[in-house]
Amino acid sequence: MAQQICDRRDVDFVLHEQLNVTELSKNEKFASYNKKTVDMIVTEARKLAINEILPTMVEGDRQGCTFENGQVKIPKPFYKLWEIFKDGEWVAMTEEPEWGGQGMPRSVALAASEHFNGANYPFMMYPGLTHGCGKLIESFGTDEQKKVFLKNVYTGKWTGTMLLTEACAGSDVGALETVAKKNADGTYNIEGNKIFISGGEHDMADNIIHPVLARIEGAPEGTRGISLFLVPKFLVNADGSIGAFNNVECTGIEHKMGIHGNATCSLALGAKGPCLGTLLGEENKGMSHMFLMMNEARQLVGLQGFGCASASYVNAVGYAKERVQGKAITNPKGPGVPIIQHPDVRRQLMIMKSYVEGMRSILYYLAYCHDMSVVCTDHEEKEMWEGLTEVLTPIGKGYVTDKAFEVCSHGMQVYGGYGFVEEYPQAQLLRDCRITLIYEGTNGIQSMDLLGRKLGMKKGKIFMDFMAQMNKTIKMAKEIPALNDLTAKVEKAVNKMGEVAMHMAKTAMTDKVLNAFAFSHPFLEACGDVTVAWMLLWRAAVAQPKIGQKKKDDAFYEGIVKSLQYFANSVLPVTHGKMEAILACDGAVNEIHEDAFAS
Repeated sequence: MAQQICDRRDVDFVLHEQLNVTELSKNEKFASYNKKTVDMIVTEARKLAINEILPTMVEGDRQGCTFENGQVKIPKPFYKLWEIFKDGEWVAMTEEPEWGGQGMPRSVALAASEHFNGANYPFMMYPGLTHGCGKLIESFGTDEQKKVFLKNVYTGKWTGTMLLTEACAGSDVGALETVAKKNADGTYNIEGNKIFISGGEHDMADNIIHPVLARIEGAPEGTRGISLFLVPKFLVNADGSIGAFNNVECTGIEHKMGIHGNATCSLALGAKGPCLGTLLGEENKGMSHMFLMMNEARQLVGLQGFGCASASYVNAVGYAKERVQGKAITNPKGPGVPIIQHPDVRRQLMIMKSYVEGMRSILYYLAYCHDMSVVCTDHEEKEMWEGLTEVLTPIGKGYVTDKAFEVCSHGMQVYGGYGFVEEYPQAQLLRDCRITLIYEGTNGIQSMDLLGRKLGMKKGKIFMDFMAQMNKTIKMAKEIPALNDLTAKVEKAVNKMGEVAMHMAKTAMTDKVLNAFAFSHPFLEACGDVTVAWMLLWRAAVAQPKIGQKKKDDAFYEGIVKSLQYFANSVLPVTHGKMEAILACDGAVNEIHEDAFAS
């Protein structure tokens, strides 16, 4: 059975039937992105993903990266693939053409990126971080920095990274020890050590541009005193040519459970000579600047995890249709049947289907919210779309990657013993997916962000706007009699989520604050479940009226309704149990003595 990437029919459904993204073309900024153009982009992305990227997935995993004498070699097929990818101008799909981008809506770019990441996301980490680096330069760079770096980065001539983490400063970035010492010419000498740097060293491009967090001598402690610097691997001469090595030394690479094709490096800056950087943005504003890239990176990580889940799901469906094993329960004397006819296998596929469809709609909607914030001219509406992006980011990163890993686990289970064998794709997808729950802010941190920041933003207005969008869909669905029972169950869950959100916000302001944060992850999970239910209801409200119009589409549309039916009847009851536990806010987690844990 050929390895798969994602369900193109469902991608088209979300783009054109659920979100109607071509309506964006009514705005001058996206005027050229009509349906024909959008479909062409997705088709070309799919061809590239299947014909060029997917064949490198297994080889990239098996070859991995090597480190010798300070030099890193990436998997051999990645070199050619990088040339193909950058020549196609895929690195900066959403950015302005003058800097090497294509200027497309983020929701359309996401459809292309889903195909790419489902095909081989360890490779896609290189262009992903490169784009994020370019976005920092575009947003905070001087005219000179943009002139020197921006087009080179956005076109993929040079690659980019993100240097935050240190051995003493992982999630606590404010504890970093990297120092910046100002020179007479306005540059800075950067001295310090960074770890877990994805794509931190390789020879795939002529230069690597590192946005680096460091503390200027004398700056305040903690995050208040962090600045952001642009540090190239090789200095750039006045004429734009590559200059001297800038003493960004790779001291080793990590040997990991997954994402073997991406070089995860330890870097020493300024250990063997001056390492020069230029201030990017304002002094002591490094964390706020870097959050621009981090929020983009968190949404990208959600897509990485989802890409694994989507691929695992379509692989599992294909395998289950072909793998003959056992008799039908209703015909024990008959011939063997494909395992898709066994109820428990169908149960697992149904779990995968409902989550994959719901998560796809969440991520595409998150990108769509950004597009709407760009084209919207009304200040209040613009703020609403921006707020929805804020509240959905921890769900799109944290919840989606949690559930993506579960989906990949089911995908392995459907294959049985073969799923555990590296000859088949399911094992690698599971391994590669696991890191998405950890990096760019662990999912525990995402849950704390939702509870501690997003829930109370603008005195709760953003979360209320979030719920208002859900209720808008519920109102639409109530007009469809065939969905009445399922709509009522989603509405009940939405109302319960609102009650739980108010409880959590109040508890976090009392002496039980530690109990509230002990339940921040269950709260994230409950909000994620309700968000999936909302998306599945929205999808069903679009699909149900179309059943019977075209016979060839009936199975697809009926399947969308069945996803809602399964989730509302089999998952939401469990979600209600989670929410009751959150309301109880039991203190066992904080009351237990440390010595009572295993020693």
